[in-house]
Amino acid sequence: MSAPHPLAAGPLAGITIVDLTHVLAGPYASMTLADLGARVIKVERPGSGDDTRSFPPFKGEDSAYFATINHGKESIALDLKDHEDRVVFNRLLTKADVILENYRPGVMERLGFGWEDLHERFPRLIYGAVSGFGHSGPDSQRPAYDMVVQARGGVMSITGERGRDPVRVGASIGDIAAGMFLAQGVLAALLEVQKTGIGQKVDIAMLDSQLALLEHAIAITSITGEAPRPSGARHPSITPFETFHAEDGLFVIAAGNDTLFARLCTTLELPLAQDKRFATNPARCENARLLKRLIEAVTIDRPAQYWISRLTEAGIPTGPIQDVAQVLNDPQILARNMVVDVLDDDGAPAYVAAGNPIKMSGLTDHKTRAPAPRLDGNRQAILDWLDAVSPALD
Repeated sequence: MSAPHPLAAGPLAGITIVDLTHVLAGPYASMTLADLGARVIKVERPGSGDDTRSFPPFKGEDSAYFATINHGKESIALDLKDHEDRVVFNRLLTKADVILENYRPGVMERLGFGWEDLHERFPRLIYGAVSGFGHSGPDSQRPAYDMVVQARGGVMSITGERGRDPVRVGASIGDIAAGMFLAQGVLAALLEVQKTGIGQKVDIAMLDSQLALLEHAIAITSITGEAPRPSGARHPSITPFETFHAEDGLFVIAAGNDTLFARLCTTLELPLAQDKRFATNPARCENARLLKRLIEAVTIDRPAQYWISRLTEAGIPTGPIQDVAQVLNDPQILARNMVVDVLDDDGAPAYVAAGNPIKMSGLTDHKTRAPAPRLDGNRQAILDWLDAVSPALD
């Protein structure tokens, strides 16, 4: 493994990742690995860099989108078709533990940096690739974005209100899920290389990642032979498990078993726990609309917070429906350090980003993140580091 980066801390300290990825799936994976202590050297296109550098919203001329996904990384701009830049890239590979890329399958091979070539030269190197459809199958060469895989992967078909057009999930789960699986695959490969000394290729498809999220939808389809339709905020297999109207708006109740349902009935003073229409979860699912009306006949007379307090006291899972501004000020979220400041080049807070959800006893959970790199902003430092650890290659 490579020498520890002086700023690194955590279980991945000493791991160097050469990151060719751009936009979201790959950078999300490398952000996760950086939060765990890895050194991430982001290799960008000369002149323009990562596409997200031009994505709004902006603070001055800088993209907040880019900064909140690429904080704490380093940047060097390299043209992998240019001889001198290829020399620098090869020197980086001699010190890398992991390379990440999200080009269309075949691009890296044409550049001479595909898996087979690199595995022969660097047997310990882990090669992580994320693409729309993966490196195999009839559609491997097709381009894809989050919207495409949410649609094709079935997620949009179960999202939204029944009888309405399918809708995209508001967060880019096509990219984010793929990034999470890429990070998991890299971690598994790092463990394997410690045991065997042999690196692996980790091939993640955004489409595959959507299928992996379908859980109950696959179970329903495989048993009934019918694909589930959108059910709004209601869970199709658990009842009551949805939104309910209070006097001042909506809140959620998630009574996921018969014991919780009986407790809910006691709290709401509804004599339904022994009613054969509602006594079991399958029966409640069959009569979900009627049950919702009966519950709302009670909850509509008081504010949501009243019911949230009552139900929480009774041990029933419940909560408000918060917008993002409210989430960023939620005391529980703040207590878990899930809102952090990304610093600017002068060390002052510049952006707000999500914190690291992986809490580990031996990992310092910092309240700030290092600045996002300027395009090619770390070139000289990276070259100096390479000179210090290895001679230049011809």
